[in-house]
Amino acid sequence: MSGPHDPRRFRRGALIGAGLATVLTAGTLLVACGGGTADGEGPGELTVSGSYIPLPATPGGMGAGYLTVSNSGGEDQLVKVSSPAASSVTMHRSTGTTMEEVDALPVPAHGTLALARGGNHLMIMGWAKAPVVGDHLELDLTFAKGATVTVQVPVEPLTYRPGS
Repeated sequence: MSGPHDPRRFRRGALIGAGLATVLTAGTLLVACGGGTADGEGPGELTVSGSYIPLPATPGGMGAGYLTVSNSGGEDQLVKVSSPAASSVTMHRSTGTTMEEVDALPVPAHGTLALARGGNHLMIMGWAKAPVVGDHLELDLTFAKGATVTVQVPVEPLTYRPGS
């Protein structure tokens, strides 16, 4: 007989909690987009992964942010990034020797938007507190179709390179 103190109920809840903690710790967040898309597809998911911020070269100075947005649905755009711990987060595109601020970055249908060194990236200014390695900065990513994804981005050493 199963009741409120059934050990099977605890195990199931513990497993669900452990799974959720693993996903959040890995810095990956899934968001289901509501409604259909303009190209007639059903709802998709935006997945944010591989996020990190290299420690700024000067304490509290301008920092860069990198991450990958994967999209399993129709095309979308990243239109705004903000943080409660920084006064300004802007999106930039780098090409060769130039860098320019942009109002939006495309997230292709069934594709990815990569923000990486030497390419598209975030610029973070006006830190509420100077970051140190091991801190996490909350970023709120807003997309044109209405989804907002919140992710905790780890601060890594200035020389950090993913996969190395």
